[in-house]
Amino acid sequence: MSRVALVTGGSRGIGAAISKALQAAGYTVVANYAGNDEAAAKFTAETGIKTYKWSVADYDACSAGIEKIEAEVGPIDVLVNNAGITRDAPFHKMTREQWNEVIDTNLSGIFNMTHPLWAKMRERKFGRIVNISSINGQKGQFGQANYSAAKAGDLGFTKALAQEGARAGITVNAICPGYIATEMVMAVPEKVREAIIGQIPVGRLGEPEEIARCVVFLSSDDAGFITGSTITANGGQYFV
Repeated sequence: MSRVALVTGGSRGIGAAISKALQAAGYTVVANYAGNDEAAAKFTAETGIKTYKWSVADYDACSAGIEKIEAEVGPIDVLVNNAGITRDAPFHKMTREQWNEVIDTNLSGIFNMTHPLWAKMRERKFGRIVNISSINGQKGQFGQANYSAAKAGDLGFTKALAQEGARAGITVNAICPGYIATEMVMAVPEKVREAIIGQIPVGRLGEPEEIARCVVFLSSDDAGFITGSTITANGGQYFV
């Protein structure tokens, strides 16, 4: 029986690429999504990957969603915390709502998803947790005090939890993508996109599939000795 992998925000963008790559690697994949029913239905029709709708910012919804998946599909062995949002604004114009929405989804969301699964993974003596952070959690970014704080918090969470999970056979790692050719990035004006590419030493945007391949490796048995680590996948734009 193949292992079950759950990808949050897994029906679009980088998340969709991760879901497809894990499926191709032999996992039984399920994807969570928050709001775009049309995109989720299209994704399922194209891939056969089941999608489940809830907000990762809601702990009770996460617990209920996980319980439903495990009843219908089986115990979750791999969790990819990919779901995230942006609410950008210079700090002097940032509202409490913009701050809270991003922290609740991008930081508290990984607690809300991981916590209900943790005891089960400990009991089974196996688990793979991969947290999708960001280059801007490493270096900061103008207009993203909320997003950068949340994504930096994801890295601290990864390092702390890795120490707790190690003896239970659970690895916890993070990936920090740089600028990736998703719909969101490709929708920005061409001049802005060119300016971004000009800051990337390899001279191009990353592809979602390149992040997905990192996830597949970290989810595998071959990566059992790697935990608490961060893969920086940004084309050389920022070194840690």
